[in-house]
Amino acid sequence: MSISGLVLSIADNKQMLGLRYAEWATRAPSLEADIAAAAMGLDDLGHSRVLYGCLEPLGDDPRGPNRESDPASLSALPYFDEPWSSWAQFVAANAILDTAFTVMIEACVNGNVEVLQHRLRKMLSEERYHFLHGRSWLRSGIEKGPLDEAWRQALEWFGAPDGDTAALHKEGKLAMGPAELKSRLEEQLETKSPPMELSWKGWDVRRRRTKPGAVDAPTFGMLRGLEEKRFAPAAKAQD
Repeated sequence: MSISGLVLSIADNKQMLGLRYAEWATRAPSLEADIAAAAMGLDDLGHSRVLYGCLEPLGDDPRGPNRESDPASLSALPYFDEPWSSWAQFVAANAILDTAFTVMIEACVNGNVEVLQHRLRKMLSEERYHFLHGRSWLRSGIEKGPLDEAWRQALEWFGAPDGDTAALHKEGKLAMGPAELKSRLEEQLETKSPPMELSWKGWDVRRRRTKPGAVDAPTFGMLRGLEEKRFAPAAKAQD
């Protein structure tokens, strides 16, 4: 995978994370958590726009025409395929996945690709609240199932020890490889990942996942509707 393919994956996942956060803006356990969900959702949707905007300067935009019709064309993790049904899923995504994306952005900022160094740096400070919010709820205790699944998908998303992420690290485009990304994530969360054996059989390098599936139809339809409205001609003023 090229660096632009990785940036697209970060962008797609950030977009989906922002949407899933927003779905909990009136369903969280407290008013403060409602506000946090809405604010973090807006942050991540904004960050996805910045990341998409980096693709053209990178000179290799991997987006194809099938993104308009095929939900599986999005490079999003299985965790975002369906709306979350429990607060534990929200917390696991907030603590583990959101922080994993930030760690990868950090690797981009400290790599040798100039456009990523400059355009993504501000995200690191803006994401700090997300990390603190997620870690606080994580320490309060949540169900093991969503937490283990979030860890598994985060580590898969970092890539195989000798895969594309390792190659980008070797080229200097990323400041960290898979092992360093995992260590950095554990350092940030002040906890070790649960013991698990990862299988890279069937791993989709473009989507950075092993599970089949795709974003649910209603969410994909909303994404495409928003995209169409962005480029629609302005409505004529009424006399």
